[in-house]
Amino acid sequence: MSENPLFEKYGQTIDPGKVVFREGEVGEHMYIIQSGAVRISRNVGGYEHELAVLEKGDFFGEMAIVSRINRTATATAVGLTQLLAFDRMGFLGMIEKNAKIALNVIDKLCRRLEGANNQIQMMFQRNQRSLIALNLQSRFAARPPDEQHIQLDRTVEQIALNLQTSPKVVQDLLQELAGAKVIALKGNAVWLIDRPRLLEIAEVGNE
Repeated sequence: MSENPLFEKYGQTIDPGKVVFREGEVGEHMYIIQSGAVRISRNVGGYEHELAVLEKGDFFGEMAIVSRINRTATATAVGLTQLLAFDRMGFLGMIEKNAKIALNVIDKLCRRLEGANNQIQMMFQRNQRSLIALNLQSRFAARPPDEQHIQLDRTVEQIALNLQTSPKVVQDLLQELAGAKVIALKGNAVWLIDRPRLLEIAEVGNE
């Protein structure tokens, strides 16, 4: 169906709605889309959730030949779709002979890695924020109801030590909480203003 020598050697034509591979299966090939589109989905809690719809030039299933793990998602052809299918040796041979394709694959992998790193960083920041708020809440809970204030410098130092983070990170969050009127900073004291809001932040780490 194609004059492309790569397609003649590695090509597959997939009918609309046909599953290329299923989540959990052992994988031996990665795929590059030549035409059409592929839906990537994953089962979460018994329901199928769409993760992405990939189009011409995109690739998927690469972890099967990079780290040889089982499929982490299901790939389904959206319409009539043409794919290049490479096993580990075929992929290595292809990129040795086709620098443009190799660079495209490397570029997309780098972008995916950057996106994953950004997500990890966001999760880390959210969790760190939640942990700082939780530490702060526990210190207020240890105080008498009519004395809902704690020493600022000592609190910053102790929370930083507990969480193995920098005092500046703790100070920045305290400033943020003060701006949101969850706490008040007066001299060298931290006063609790909105306990329910502080508890909410401690539990979910969200604004």
